[in-house]
Amino acid sequence: MNLKQIEAFTAVAEEGSFSKAAKQLFLTQPTVSAHVSSLEQELGVCLFVRNTKEVSLSEDGKKLHGYAKQMIVLQREIETVFNRTRKETSHCMHIAASSVPSQYLLPQILAKFSELYPGERFKIAETDSTKVVEQVINGNADIGFTGTVLEKKYCRYIPFYQDELVIITPNSDKFRRLREKLLSEKKQIKTESENMWIQEEPLILREEGSGTRKEAERLLKKMGIQIDALRIVASIENQETIKRSVSRGVGISIISRLAAEDEISAGSILCFPLDAEEGKRDINVVYNKNFQLSAPAENFLRVVSKVYPKEIP
Repeated sequence: MNLKQIEAFTAVAEEGSFSKAAKQLFLTQPTVSAHVSSLEQELGVCLFVRNTKEVSLSEDGKKLHGYAKQMIVLQREIETVFNRTRKETSHCMHIAASSVPSQYLLPQILAKFSELYPGERFKIAETDSTKVVEQVINGNADIGFTGTVLEKKYCRYIPFYQDELVIITPNSDKFRRLREKLLSEKKQIKTESENMWIQEEPLILREEGSGTRKEAERLLKKMGIQIDALRIVASIENQETIKRSVSRGVGISIISRLAAEDEISAGSILCFPLDAEEGKRDINVVYNKNFQLSAPAENFLRVVSKVYPKEIP
């Protein structure tokens, strides 16, 4: 018997579901099931009454639940005592994040985490989604944030925020007339004929390796636009540079609505929404499922779900 088994058992008991318990613990459902099965085998009892809709505690499960809660409380008390006495040289959590979550989502998460765990330290590295995943795989980052899903063999991705990609253009007469035309017809940019204007405009994209670029290219293909047919005039890493270049007439671009919200509200650029469903993308928190997460990293994942509770599936 070990604490991981006890944690899994307690989570299932309190959530009434293996899948919900898995999400709470940031584990896969088979892992939670394996922990509970191992515990049942060791104790020689059946801990849950299972049916197609939910699970409930058996009589033996009810007996164990009281002890299990005491064990978890004691574990947390031990962690609290030793966390208070840790030296400044203790573990520093490394977080790698792509630009959109790093600049527009991570600050709120860090603020809440620091409030709940004031003694913790962290180091943030901002890079593109491809490099985020590389750092998570090789162990250089405890946790990552990406705007797309890449390698799945080693990584587990947890979507926690739904973002939207939009086309931004200069706020000029030409594009104001185009927007009025599309709005008057109550159309979104959806059909191939409506997409032709995109191919005719100089286009600024994010750099190779960017999650935003990967998702933008995927959307363009679904819209019937061949990437090779586009007039790509620049690949730029910095989103501020992209927005300012667009506002000055260098070209149009496809970026996160989160990143463009202030400029759209200020009127320095115009926004053209994509298809209501196809324009959506998930922002993910990612970790290496083959590594044991540190206690601070597990706490950090819980904070993510507290800051964005409505976004967790």
